[in-house]
Amino acid sequence: MEDEQSFSDICGGRLALQRRFYSPSCLEFSLSCPRITLRSLTAVTCTVWLAAYGLFTLCENSMILSAAIFITLLGLLGYLHFVKIDHETLLIIDSLGIQMTSSYASGKESTTFIEMGQVNDVVINEAIYMQKVIYYLCILLKDPVEPHGISQVVPLFQSAKPRLDCLIEVYRSCQDILAHQKATSTSL
Repeated sequence: MEDEQSFSDICGGRLALQRRFYSPSCLEFSLSCPRITLRSLTAVTCTVWLAAYGLFTLCENSMILSAAIFITLLGLLGYLHFVKIDHETLLIIDSLGIQMTSSYASGKESTTFIEMGQVNDVVINEAIYMQKVIYYLCILLKDPVEPHGISQVVPLFQSAKPRLDCLIEVYRSCQDILAHQKATSTSL
């Protein structure tokens, strides 16, 4: 079963949250950001090339135009491959673990897997960001030395930065699966 809702990020941009139910113990969330628009791409390219043409008219050196084209193309490729994330996915399987995947605009994917035995809890935390208090979802990992301690905090949906209403939807579903996992592990 698939469910899709529309939310906004901390800056007011639109986000789409897709929720896929595979079973009571397996759930996937996919948070999609807006794609890069042709208008913004054209604006940045024209600005860089106009500045280069202005320098060319002052210096009369054609290398400036060539360098501007080369730098613009490299910058665009670097932005699409390393910075612009189109969607982030969170897959939770109660008997296995949590998988986080970030899909970049270039098609590159980055995946991280955390075993369920390492997960202590999933919580909503708050932070100060650019003179605002924002909320983010994070996974608390167990400390292997101290049983009740936390060794690491792993933030989720870092690129999309969804608002609290979206985080609450994901949080409640995560807590349901974690409760199901704890119930099945104690009954064994």
